[in-house]
Amino acid sequence: MSEIFVYPQANFIAGVDEVGRGPLVGAVVTAAVILDPARPIAGLADSKKLSEKRREYLYHEIKEKALAWSLGRAEPEEIDQLNILHATMLAMQRAVAGLARVPDFVLIDGNRCPTLPMASLAVVKGDSRVAEISAASILAKVTRDREMVELDAAFPEYGFAKHKGYPTAAHLEQLARLGATAHHRRSFAPVRRALEDVSLSR
Repeated sequence: MSEIFVYPQANFIAGVDEVGRGPLVGAVVTAAVILDPARPIAGLADSKKLSEKRREYLYHEIKEKALAWSLGRAEPEEIDQLNILHATMLAMQRAVAGLARVPDFVLIDGNRCPTLPMASLAVVKGDSRVAEISAASILAKVTRDREMVELDAAFPEYGFAKHKGYPTAAHLEQLARLGATAHHRRSFAPVRRALEDVSLSR
């Protein structure tokens, strides 16, 4: 961890993080993790700062050693209906609700917390400061990246395996040329423009 974080006094602390707020396609994926102090995991860090190989290794170690872990998600239709912020909060609630053990306290990466039935605290840059949040970020990122690889197999012309759905130049070019898939978030401006262009061309 890059900075010292003073943990609250609690028996079971869950860390929560999300992956996928910025992409134009796919779900926003969240994870909640309660680590086991008796089974420490070396090398936890912000998932974005780890190599893919290292993330995959830690993904399996976290699932094996954690006291509890759970994934939550909000699908593109929910993102379009609620907006990305509220959909992310919903996905976080789902991740916490799915834990096999009920945490006493929840630490959330970022600057705001979803409404939860237990005490919670938002921690800015928590994915690099709090081990539980780092673990959650790894589970969420590996899960979502795998989904993008699967989507790439179904729609190889979009390059989802490379850009993971983010609005890169290549993705925007293919979106403009081919239009949106059923997995694209229709409320996001580049997708909305692509759909409008398609309807105008008919």
